[in-house]
Amino acid sequence: MRAAILTGPRQWVIKEVALPPILPGQVRVRLEGCGLCASNIVPWQGPDWMNFPTEAGALGHEGWGVIDEVAPDVASINVGDRVAALFHNSFAEYDTGPADAVIALPHSFAGKPFPGEPLGCAMNILARSDIVPGSYVAILGIGFLGALLTCLATQSGARVIALSRREASLALAREMGAIEIIRCENALSAISRVRDLTGGRMCERVIEATGRQAPLDLAGELICEGGRLVIAGYHQDGLRQVDMQKWNWKGIDVINAHERARQTYVRGVRQAISASQAGILPTERLYTHCYPLSDINTAFRAAATHADGFVKALVLM
Repeated sequence: MRAAILTGPRQWVIKEVALPPILPGQVRVRLEGCGLCASNIVPWQGPDWMNFPTEAGALGHEGWGVIDEVAPDVASINVGDRVAALFHNSFAEYDTGPADAVIALPHSFAGKPFPGEPLGCAMNILARSDIVPGSYVAILGIGFLGALLTCLATQSGARVIALSRREASLALAREMGAIEIIRCENALSAISRVRDLTGGRMCERVIEATGRQAPLDLAGELICEGGRLVIAGYHQDGLRQVDMQKWNWKGIDVINAHERARQTYVRGVRQAISASQAGILPTERLYTHCYPLSDINTAFRAAATHADGFVKALVLM
């Protein structure tokens, strides 16, 4: 099979490698594609903790495709079933993993991309946010995840305030249902605007979806007393500082909305499938850039630089 191997900072190489073996309890998926996650960018850039070369297909964790082979002890899924896969080496033509880490896709999804992991992630973050109808919800960072959460929170009855540095992202947030969009060029003006919108109370829920220090700082300012601050961004490029005195004084709940239990991920993906069938998730609107596996370097550059109109890149096999 062909697989992408990260040989050094910002440098993918496509190589022919052996098919991954199937261990007991596992299945092999012939991948149709794999989403490019924003969390892939920092490892691709080559931080000190990253080791090169990577395993074949490494970093790819948003794959979907067709079951190619199953271990003799697997009866839960069949060869030929189309699935979303929660595997970790899916920047390749094939990937293997536990049978309970694939989720069958309905026939109505035939021919359509379905990177289940990030869609399930959005559903899990929504659940952890515990949004109350009529409440103000600030979402900082309107990429793929922030756009999905804007849509989901709006449909949950919240009044969403979207904050981003990019005009295109704010326009997308408006399209997804945000009642107000704020360009974060100046934190003080953003805080003032939210204070005006909420009658001085600030927001009952704040979702930080950037993985960066400055928006995390701003999130602490936008949350109201007794509110819930939800950290959805993946912070992996260094330590973070928080204004603990402010967090203490406001008496807020702080939720790390990242899940690790496989069954929680699977549940989220199944909920995402149901939401997509119901027309609740505007996913195809958000898949803005598609690249063949051979052009994975271009895909990563587009994601890192936010190419024109960029929201989400898919790498297709």
